[in-house]
Amino acid sequence: MSPSSEINDIEEGLELKPGFDAAGLVTCVATDAATGEVLMVAHMNDEALRRTIASGEAWYFSRSRNALWRKGETSGQTQRVVEMRMDCDQDAVWIRVEQKGAACHTGRRSCFYRKVEAGEGAARLSFVDAERLFDPKDVYRK
Repeated sequence: MSPSSEINDIEEGLELKPGFDAAGLVTCVATDAATGEVLMVAHMNDEALRRTIASGEAWYFSRSRNALWRKGETSGQTQRVVEMRMDCDQDAVWIRVEQKGAACHTGRRSCFYRKVEAGEGAARLSFVDAERLFDPKDVYRK
């Protein structure tokens, strides 16, 4: 198969052929199915992707812990997948989810709770939609 034929097959074909990176991961963006709000960005390996498809619950791969995890297994803040899409070259996944509680490990609804603001000198962050739905110290006790 020629490179252009293979690219066409990935971009226009109907076969799921994830383009995992050198670490074996694809980026996954999770949004609220009802509002479109971006909740989080995480990574999936082959097993996380397969488990998400099979179970209808979001599974991810933690780069920092080098481990597979199901969203909500510790916190109870689960994600039920309503729809999953692949981007054009199949190296990124978008899942629309029904989020139960907070998506962020900091206890916030979304991981995107700070706004970047240009200023004199360096850019700064400010809090937006930063109310905590749970206290991480209570949920993630070691």
